[in-house]
Amino acid sequence: MASVQTQAGSGKVTRTDVARYAGVSTAVVSYVINGGPKPVAKATAERVREAIKVLQYQPNATARALTMGSARLLGIIVPDSTNPYFAELTDTIAQAAATRGYALLTANSRTDAETERQNTVNLVSRQVDAIILATVLPPSEVAAMQVQGIRRVLIDQSSIVHGIPIISTDFEQGAALGVQHLIGHGHRDIGILVGRDIDPSRADPRHNGWKKALNEAGLPEGPAELTDFTRQGGYEATRRLLALPKPPTAIFASSDLLAVGALRAIHEANLSIPEDIAIVSFDGTSESEFSWPQLTTVRQPIDRIAERVLAAALSPEDPGGGIELLTTDLIVRKSCGC
Repeated sequence: MASVQTQAGSGKVTRTDVARYAGVSTAVVSYVINGGPKPVAKATAERVREAIKVLQYQPNATARALTMGSARLLGIIVPDSTNPYFAELTDTIAQAAATRGYALLTANSRTDAETERQNTVNLVSRQVDAIILATVLPPSEVAAMQVQGIRRVLIDQSSIVHGIPIISTDFEQGAALGVQHLIGHGHRDIGILVGRDIDPSRADPRHNGWKKALNEAGLPEGPAELTDFTRQGGYEATRRLLALPKPPTAIFASSDLLAVGALRAIHEANLSIPEDIAIVSFDGTSESEFSWPQLTTVRQPIDRIAERVLAAALSPEDPGGGIELLTTDLIVRKSCGC
Protein backbone atom coordinates (compact mmCIF):
# COMPACT_ATOMS: atom_id res chain seq x y z
CA MET A 1 0.00 0.00 0.00
CA ALA A 2 1.44 3.40 -0.93
CA SER A 3 2.36 5.76 1.88
CA VAL A 4 0.09 8.63 2.79
CA GLN A 5 2.99 11.05 2.46
CA THR A 6 3.68 9.94 -1.09
CA GLN A 7 0.07 10.17 -2.21
CA ALA A 8 -1.15 13.29 -0.37
CA GLY A 9 2.06 15.26 -0.57
CA SER A 10 2.71 15.10 -4.29
CA GLY A 11 0.08 17.53 -5.50
CA LYS A 12 -3.57 16.98 -6.35
CA VAL A 13 -4.85 13.57 -5.35
CA THR A 14 -6.40 11.65 -8.24
CA ARG A 15 -8.77 8.72 -8.52
CA THR A 16 -5.78 6.60 -9.53
CA ASP A 17 -4.09 7.50 -6.22
CA VAL A 18 -7.17 6.38 -4.30
CA ALA A 19 -7.30 3.11 -6.25
CA ARG A 20 -3.62 2.42 -5.61
CA TYR A 21 -3.96 3.20 -1.88
CA ALA A 22 -7.03 0.96 -1.52
CA GLY A 23 -5.60 -1.80 -3.71
CA VAL A 24 -8.47 -1.73 -6.21
CA SER A 25 -9.11 -0.60 -9.77
CA THR A 26 -10.17 2.95 -10.66
CA ALA A 27 -13.48 1.49 -11.85
CA VAL A 28 -14.20 0.20 -8.34
CA VAL A 29 -13.44 3.65 -6.93
CA SER A 30 -15.98 5.09 -9.39
CA TYR A 31 -18.60 2.55 -8.39
CA VAL A 32 -18.21 3.46 -4.72
CA ILE A 33 -18.30 7.21 -5.33
CA ASN A 34 -21.29 7.06 -7.68
CA GLY A 35 -23.19 4.29 -5.95
CA GLY A 36 -22.94 2.02 -9.00
CA PRO A 37 -23.65 0.95 -11.62
CA LYS A 38 -22.00 -2.27 -10.34
CA PRO A 39 -22.14 -3.42 -6.72
CA VAL A 40 -19.01 -3.41 -4.56
CA ALA A 41 -18.37 -5.75 -1.64
CA LYS A 42 -18.84 -4.06 1.72
CA ALA A 43 -15.25 -4.57 2.89
CA THR A 44 -13.87 -3.28 -0.42
CA ALA A 45 -16.13 -0.23 -0.33
CA GLU A 46 -14.94 0.53 3.20
CA ARG A 47 -11.29 0.41 2.02
CA VAL A 48 -12.10 2.86 -0.76
CA ARG A 49 -13.89 5.25 1.61
CA GLU A 50 -11.00 5.06 4.05
CA ALA A 51 -8.55 5.88 1.21
CA ILE A 52 -10.70 8.85 0.17
CA LYS A 53 -10.72 10.10 3.76
CA VAL A 54 -6.98 9.60 4.38
CA LEU A 55 -5.91 11.12 1.05
CA GLN A 56 -8.54 13.90 1.29
CA TYR A 57 -9.66 13.13 -2.23
CA GLN A 58 -12.18 15.52 -3.80
CA PRO A 59 -14.06 14.06 -6.81
CA ASN A 60 -14.18 16.25 -9.89
CA ALA A 61 -17.81 17.38 -10.06
CA THR A 62 -17.63 18.23 -13.76
CA ALA A 63 -16.19 14.86 -14.73
CA ARG A 64 -18.74 13.12 -12.53
CA ALA A 65 -21.57 15.03 -14.20
CA LEU A 66 -20.33 14.01 -17.63
CA THR A 67 -20.10 10.37 -16.56
CA MET A 68 -23.51 10.26 -14.90
CA GLY A 69 -25.32 12.64 -17.25
CA SER A 70 -26.27 14.82 -14.29
CA ALA A 71 -24.57 17.56 -12.29
CA ARG A 72 -26.56 16.46 -9.21
CA LEU A 73 -27.05 20.16 -8.53
CA LEU A 74 -30.27 21.99 -7.83
CA GLY A 75 -30.73 25.75 -7.84
CA ILE A 76 -33.13 27.84 -5.78
CA ILE A 77 -33.96 31.52 -6.22
CA VAL A 78 -35.80 33.35 -3.42
CA PRO A 79 -36.70 37.05 -3.14
CA ASP A 80 -35.07 37.54 0.27
CA SER A 81 -32.67 34.98 1.71
CA THR A 82 -32.53 36.94 5.01
CA ASN A 83 -36.26 36.44 5.57
CA PRO A 84 -36.52 33.73 8.27
CA TYR A 85 -39.18 31.87 6.30
CA PHE A 86 -37.11 31.61 3.12
CA ALA A 87 -33.99 30.84 5.16
CA GLU A 88 -35.73 27.95 6.90
CA LEU A 89 -37.34 26.68 3.70
CA THR A 90 -34.04 26.79 1.79
CA ASP A 91 -32.23 24.93 4.57
CA THR A 92 -34.97 22.28 4.71
CA ILE A 93 -34.83 21.78 0.94
CA ALA A 94 -31.02 21.60 1.07
CA GLN A 95 -31.12 18.88 3.73
CA ALA A 96 -33.76 16.91 1.86
CA ALA A 97 -31.76 17.26 -1.38
CA ALA A 98 -28.58 16.06 0.32
CA THR A 99 -30.27 12.82 1.36
CA ARG A 100 -30.89 12.25 -2.34
CA GLY A 101 -27.28 13.01 -3.27
CA TYR A 102 -27.89 16.54 -4.58
CA ALA A 103 -26.30 19.85 -3.61
CA LEU A 104 -28.30 23.10 -3.59
CA LEU A 105 -27.09 26.40 -5.05
CA THR A 106 -28.88 29.40 -3.54
CA ALA A 107 -29.52 32.76 -5.20
CA ASN A 108 -31.24 35.89 -3.86
CA SER A 109 -33.24 38.06 -6.27
CA ARG A 110 -33.73 40.80 -3.65
CA THR A 111 -37.29 41.13 -4.98
CA ASP A 112 -35.83 42.59 -8.17
CA ALA A 113 -37.02 41.29 -11.55
CA GLU A 114 -33.74 41.86 -13.40
CA THR A 115 -31.72 40.20 -10.64
CA GLU A 116 -34.01 37.18 -10.82
CA ARG A 117 -33.52 36.97 -14.59
CA GLN A 118 -29.74 37.06 -14.17
CA ASN A 119 -29.86 34.47 -11.39
CA THR A 120 -31.80 32.18 -13.71
CA VAL A 121 -29.25 32.64 -16.49
CA ASN A 122 -26.42 31.83 -14.06
CA LEU A 123 -28.08 28.63 -12.84
CA VAL A 124 -28.86 27.54 -16.41
CA SER A 125 -25.20 28.08 -17.36
CA ARG A 126 -24.19 25.75 -14.52
CA GLN A 127 -26.50 23.08 -15.98
CA VAL A 128 -28.32 22.42 -12.72
CA ASP A 129 -30.77 19.54 -12.81
CA ALA A 130 -33.70 21.73 -11.73
CA ILE A 131 -34.47 25.27 -10.57
CA ILE A 132 -36.77 25.95 -7.61
CA LEU A 133 -38.13 29.44 -7.91
CA ALA A 134 -40.06 31.92 -5.76
CA THR A 135 -40.59 34.36 -8.58
CA VAL A 136 -41.32 38.08 -8.66
CA LEU A 137 -41.94 37.95 -12.42
CA PRO A 138 -45.37 37.74 -14.08
CA PRO A 139 -46.49 34.19 -14.98
CA SER A 140 -46.33 34.85 -18.72
CA GLU A 141 -42.65 35.81 -18.56
CA VAL A 142 -41.75 32.87 -16.34
CA ALA A 143 -43.43 30.46 -18.76
CA ALA A 144 -41.67 31.98 -21.79
CA MET A 145 -38.17 32.10 -20.27
CA GLN A 146 -35.52 30.05 -22.11
CA VAL A 147 -33.98 27.57 -19.68
CA GLN A 148 -32.56 24.93 -22.10
CA GLY A 149 -35.01 22.28 -20.99
CA ILE A 150 -34.08 22.49 -17.30
CA ARG A 151 -36.97 21.49 -15.08
CA ARG A 152 -38.45 24.24 -12.92
CA VAL A 153 -40.71 24.12 -9.87
CA LEU A 154 -42.39 27.23 -8.49
CA ILE A 155 -42.94 27.89 -4.79
CA ASP A 156 -44.68 30.68 -2.86
CA GLN A 157 -47.03 31.08 -5.80
CA SER A 158 -50.81 30.86 -6.11
CA SER A 159 -51.28 31.62 -9.82
CA ILE A 160 -51.01 28.83 -12.39
CA VAL A 161 -48.03 29.14 -14.76
CA HIS A 162 -48.31 27.24 -18.03
CA GLY A 163 -46.20 24.11 -18.13
CA ILE A 164 -44.53 24.54 -14.72
CA PRO A 165 -45.56 22.67 -11.54
CA ILE A 166 -46.32 24.78 -8.47
CA ILE A 167 -45.96 23.58 -4.88
CA SER A 168 -47.17 26.22 -2.46
CA THR A 169 -48.92 26.97 0.78
CA ASP A 170 -52.66 27.58 0.57
CA PHE A 171 -52.24 31.21 1.61
CA GLU A 172 -55.94 32.05 1.39
CA GLN A 173 -56.92 29.11 3.60
CA GLY A 174 -54.20 29.97 6.11
CA ALA A 175 -55.11 33.64 6.36
CA ALA A 176 -58.79 32.79 6.81
CA LEU A 177 -57.81 30.36 9.58
CA GLY A 178 -55.90 33.07 11.46
CA VAL A 179 -58.64 35.69 11.09
CA GLN A 180 -61.33 33.22 12.15
CA HIS A 181 -59.36 32.64 15.34
CA LEU A 182 -59.41 36.38 16.09
CA ILE A 183 -63.14 36.49 15.35
CA GLY A 184 -63.57 33.64 17.82
CA HIS A 185 -62.05 35.88 20.49
CA GLY A 186 -64.84 38.38 19.86
CA HIS A 187 -62.96 40.86 17.66
CA ARG A 188 -65.12 42.73 15.20
CA ASP A 189 -62.61 45.26 13.89
CA ILE A 190 -59.62 43.38 12.46
CA GLY A 191 -56.96 45.13 10.41
CA ILE A 192 -54.38 43.54 8.14
CA LEU A 193 -50.74 44.15 7.32
CA VAL A 194 -50.00 42.84 3.85
CA GLY A 195 -46.83 43.00 1.76
CA ARG A 196 -46.64 44.84 -1.52
CA ASP A 197 -46.26 42.74 -4.67
CA ILE A 198 -43.89 43.88 -7.40
CA ASP A 199 -46.85 43.33 -9.73
CA PRO A 200 -49.68 45.58 -8.44
CA SER A 201 -52.27 43.66 -10.47
CA ARG A 202 -51.54 40.47 -8.50
CA ALA A 203 -53.64 40.22 -5.34
CA ASP A 204 -52.08 38.59 -2.28
CA PRO A 205 -54.17 35.51 -1.43
CA ARG A 206 -53.65 36.24 2.28
CA HIS A 207 -55.48 39.51 1.71
CA ASN A 208 -58.26 37.51 0.05
CA GLY A 209 -58.37 35.07 2.97
CA TRP A 210 -58.74 37.96 5.43
CA LYS A 211 -61.65 39.34 3.40
CA LYS A 212 -63.25 35.92 3.08
CA ALA A 213 -63.20 35.24 6.85
CA LEU A 214 -64.70 38.65 7.64
CA ASN A 215 -67.38 38.37 4.97
CA GLU A 216 -68.42 34.89 6.10
CA ALA A 217 -68.76 36.20 9.66
CA GLY A 218 -70.86 39.13 8.47
CA LEU A 219 -68.22 41.64 9.56
CA PRO A 220 -67.02 44.74 7.73
CA GLU A 221 -63.50 44.77 6.33
CA GLY A 222 -61.16 46.51 8.73
CA PRO A 223 -58.31 48.81 7.71
CA ALA A 224 -55.68 47.33 5.39
CA GLU A 225 -52.08 48.57 5.20
CA LEU A 226 -49.88 47.67 2.24
CA THR A 227 -46.20 47.79 3.12
CA ASP A 228 -42.81 46.15 2.51
CA PHE A 229 -42.38 42.55 3.70
CA THR A 230 -39.90 43.65 6.39
CA ARG A 231 -39.84 44.36 10.11
CA GLN A 232 -39.56 48.07 9.31
CA GLY A 233 -42.55 47.79 6.99
CA GLY A 234 -44.62 46.17 9.73
CA TYR A 235 -43.55 48.80 12.23
CA GLU A 236 -44.47 51.75 10.01
CA ALA A 237 -47.75 50.21 8.86
CA THR A 238 -48.82 49.50 12.44
CA ARG A 239 -48.06 53.06 13.48
CA ARG A 240 -50.44 54.19 10.74
CA LEU A 241 -53.13 51.82 12.01
CA LEU A 242 -52.71 53.06 15.57
CA ALA A 243 -53.00 56.67 14.39
CA LEU A 244 -56.50 56.07 13.00
CA PRO A 245 -59.42 57.74 14.84
CA LYS A 246 -60.63 54.23 15.68
CA PRO A 247 -57.72 51.76 15.61
CA PRO A 248 -58.56 48.07 15.10
CA THR A 249 -58.74 45.83 18.16
CA ALA A 250 -56.81 43.07 16.33
CA ILE A 251 -54.28 42.77 13.52
CA PHE A 252 -53.61 39.93 11.12
CA ALA A 253 -50.01 40.25 9.87
CA SER A 254 -49.34 38.35 6.66
CA SER A 255 -45.78 37.44 7.71
CA ASP A 256 -43.87 37.00 10.96
CA LEU A 257 -41.53 39.84 9.94
CA LEU A 258 -44.46 42.25 9.67
CA ALA A 259 -45.77 41.04 13.03
CA VAL A 260 -42.43 41.61 14.76
CA GLY A 261 -42.43 45.20 13.46
CA ALA A 262 -46.01 45.55 14.69
CA LEU A 263 -45.04 44.39 18.18
CA ARG A 264 -42.50 47.19 18.48
CA ALA A 265 -44.97 49.84 17.31
CA ILE A 266 -47.59 48.63 19.79
CA HIS A 267 -45.12 48.53 22.69
CA GLU A 268 -43.93 52.05 21.87
CA ALA A 269 -47.56 53.23 21.98
CA ASN A 270 -47.77 51.86 25.55
CA LEU A 271 -50.49 49.43 24.57
CA SER A 272 -50.80 45.90 25.92
CA ILE A 273 -50.89 42.77 23.80
CA PRO A 274 -53.40 41.14 23.66
CA GLU A 275 -55.48 43.22 26.11
CA ASP A 276 -55.51 46.41 23.99
CA ILE A 277 -54.79 44.85 20.63
CA ALA A 278 -54.37 41.22 19.57
CA ILE A 279 -52.11 39.87 16.81
CA VAL A 280 -52.02 36.75 14.69
CA SER A 281 -49.15 36.36 12.21
CA PHE A 282 -48.35 34.11 9.24
CA ASP A 283 -45.32 31.85 8.52
CA GLY A 284 -44.54 30.17 11.84
CA THR A 285 -40.79 30.86 11.88
CA SER A 286 -38.63 30.89 15.00
CA GLU A 287 -39.14 34.67 15.23
CA SER A 288 -42.76 34.07 16.18
CA GLU A 289 -41.75 31.78 19.02
CA PHE A 290 -39.10 34.08 20.51
CA SER A 291 -40.93 37.41 20.23
CA TRP A 292 -42.65 38.95 23.24
CA PRO A 293 -45.34 38.07 23.66
CA GLN A 294 -44.97 34.88 21.67
CA LEU A 295 -46.95 35.17 18.46
CA THR A 296 -49.94 33.07 17.62
CA THR A 297 -49.14 32.22 14.02
CA VAL A 298 -50.31 30.30 10.97
CA ARG A 299 -47.53 27.83 10.28
CA GLN A 300 -46.52 27.13 6.69
CA PRO A 301 -45.88 23.38 6.13
CA ILE A 302 -42.17 23.75 5.32
CA ASP A 303 -41.25 20.06 5.62
CA ARG A 304 -44.10 19.01 3.32
CA ILE A 305 -43.27 21.78 0.85
CA ALA A 306 -39.65 20.63 0.68
CA GLU A 307 -40.60 17.01 0.08
CA ARG A 308 -43.19 17.81 -2.59
CA VAL A 309 -40.85 20.30 -4.32
CA LEU A 310 -38.07 17.73 -4.58
CA ALA A 311 -40.48 15.07 -5.78
CA ALA A 312 -41.52 17.41 -8.61
CA ALA A 313 -37.98 18.62 -9.33
CA LEU A 314 -36.48 15.13 -9.52
CA SER A 315 -39.38 13.35 -11.17
CA PRO A 316 -38.14 11.11 -14.01
CA GLU A 317 -41.20 12.13 -15.98
CA ASP A 318 -42.21 15.63 -17.02
CA PRO A 319 -44.62 16.76 -14.26
CA GLY A 320 -46.23 19.32 -16.57
CA GLY A 321 -48.09 22.24 -15.04
CA GLY A 322 -50.69 22.39 -12.33
CA ILE A 323 -50.70 23.62 -8.77
CA GLU A 324 -50.63 21.84 -5.42
CA LEU A 325 -51.64 23.92 -2.41
CA LEU A 326 -50.73 22.60 1.04
CA THR A 327 -52.81 23.48 4.09
CA THR A 328 -51.50 25.29 7.16
CA ASP A 329 -51.72 24.81 10.93
CA LEU A 330 -52.56 27.38 13.59
CA ILE A 331 -49.98 27.57 16.37
CA VAL A 332 -51.69 29.15 19.39
CA ARG A 333 -49.53 31.19 21.75
CA LYS A 334 -50.00 34.44 23.74
CA SER A 335 -50.53 37.31 21.28
CA CYS A 336 -54.13 36.43 20.39
CA GLY A 337 -55.46 36.32 23.95
CA CYS A 338 -55.59 32.56 24.48
